[in-house]
Amino acid sequence: MEWSIQEVARASGTTSRTLRHYDDIGLLTPARVGANGYRFYDPGTLARLQRILLLRGLGLGLADIRRVLDGQADDVSALTGHLAELRREKDRIDRQIRSIETTIRKWKGGEQLMADEMFDGFDHTQYREEVEERWGRDAYAHGDRWWRSMSEAERREFQERHLRIASDYGDASAAGLDPASDEVQSIARRHYEWLKAPVGDVSREYFEGLGQMYVDDPRFAANYTRDGIVYAEYVRDAMRAFAERTL
Repeated sequence: MEWSIQEVARASGTTSRTLRHYDDIGLLTPARVGANGYRFYDPGTLARLQRILLLRGLGLGLADIRRVLDGQADDVSALTGHLAELRREKDRIDRQIRSIETTIRKWKGGEQLMADEMFDGFDHTQYREEVEERWGRDAYAHGDRWWRSMSEAERREFQERHLRIASDYGDASAAGLDPASDEVQSIARRHYEWLKAPVGDVSREYFEGLGQMYVDDPRFAANYTRDGIVYAEYVRDAMRAFAERTL
């Protein structure tokens, strides 16, 4: 028995794009690829996908999942490593919370803002391995050079632009606006222009893939959450509509 990529995506609750990405990085290779380029999966590959999704649900990154499945690490070792990462992430988030609280307090009180207080916990290198795996070392190196070339004021303005974009997405989602509407598409264009700054050219594949990553990865979905409601799928749909129209 075998199933098409669309059938597997529908049955597993994932997407064809995600399955193609898993194939591209060697995590889940289809049982065969037809002459027309279509991917097909057999019971063995479905069992592997089931385990991938289980480990993904536990929070493991794709690199760790691949090591587990390839026998280079057992589940306990992988989860122990993941626990250490979560603790580091918790510490970073706690520092960010304190940083933002300090910024709000000083803004309200008219006190002078200090850059080291405002950006404590903001580490742009934390996703280096994942960026290099997804888009290559050149992509990370380019973004890293761009970030280091900016002044503290420019970095602050760049981060604040995204906060405004995320907030506007949240307002649009709460208002029930169609992601493909002109109003929401204007937000998506600002998002697109914001992304162009560090990476230069933003392709349709990159823009759509990033939108999907906002949904698939809870670390990114956290940027699109308000009052406990996650609107990352809304952002993805807006980005996808923009890509289809413009890129």
